[in-house]
Amino acid sequence: MALALGAMLLLLLGAALQGGQAGSHSLRYFYTGVSAPGPGVPGFISVGYVDGQLFDHYDSERRRMEPRTDWARERLDAQYWERETQTLQQGAEPSFRAGLETLRGRYNQSAGLHTLQLMYGCDIQADGRKGGFYQFGYDGGDFISFDKRTKSWTAAANQAEITKRKWDADTAFGDSRKQYLEQTCIEWLEKYLAYGRETLQQKKRPSAQVSARPAAGGLTTLSCRAHGFYPRDVAVVWLKNGVARPQETLRSGVVPSGDRTYQTLATIEVDPSSDDEYTCCVEHSSLAEDLRVPWAPKSNVLLIVGVVIGVLVLVAAVAGAVFFLRSKKSGYKAAVANEGSDSSGSKQGSDTCIKA
Repeated sequence: MALALGAMLLLLLGAALQGGQAGSHSLRYFYTGVSAPGPGVPGFISVGYVDGQLFDHYDSERRRMEPRTDWARERLDAQYWERETQTLQQGAEPSFRAGLETLRGRYNQSAGLHTLQLMYGCDIQADGRKGGFYQFGYDGGDFISFDKRTKSWTAAANQAEITKRKWDADTAFGDSRKQYLEQTCIEWLEKYLAYGRETLQQKKRPSAQVSARPAAGGLTTLSCRAHGFYPRDVAVVWLKNGVARPQETLRSGVVPSGDRTYQTLATIEVDPSSDDEYTCCVEHSSLAEDLRVPWAPKSNVLLIVGVVIGVLVLVAAVAGAVFFLRSKKSGYKAAVANEGSDSSGSKQGSDTCIKA
């Protein structure tokens, strides 16, 4: 059950973090309620992220909102953590517990593992535009979301219609959600960015590896995994003969690696019998120029290896023939002496070759 919950939370996080732009900033909160908690699976969890970096954590087992970065621990005082703890203990946690019971009844479900999720937060785009969202999910599917422009709710499931009518009728609730997303959330995002400036502005260069596997119809799927980069904004595309092929490149979401860096995957299907050259291109703010990793088909690699081996064999054969002829002419000892005393021998020849 813990593994299933962990996978669900990873997918939830990946979906919410996807779609960032270079120079943008984000504040995200994720609440998860579980109907059948157990060892290692709290009944309620809350985590907060600034620019994809985990900075706070609360769960119903520890029952304390706790910092997860040095800057949050150093810059946010004890009153802040106490206030946040009380908000979750007295508000969100019991609300999620009651919500799970209500939804199990609406879905006509018996006891078992069910989850209620909330994702909300705000963004400041590179061009200064601001945005925010507030949406609920149930058992991994969309349930209801908030439209801050109209201050109304959109039901994504029939079982959410009752909630929609109730929340639409509560205009004060809609006003408070809009005010939070457009003002309070943005203000705190700006504070967190200032508090964690040194950490949040650190940049880590991506690494990239390419691989290939057979695909349907005799094609080959090329994969490019870019990883180890921070911040999360990145562009990965396959080049065909040096030309970007964004329409043919299938990109996965950018997801956390668990070490405060990110990773992503880009694939493309190719004809392995063609002479086209494919290169993975990665663009990231940490790079002075884009990172390019070419794909070398196995057949080409084997051909290159074969040529190298052939050349080495030929060189060895020629060297052996010369040694044999010189041995026949001057004797073995004379040949060895000549090799050691010749001041215009192989070293000078090598230097010439390097210079050429």
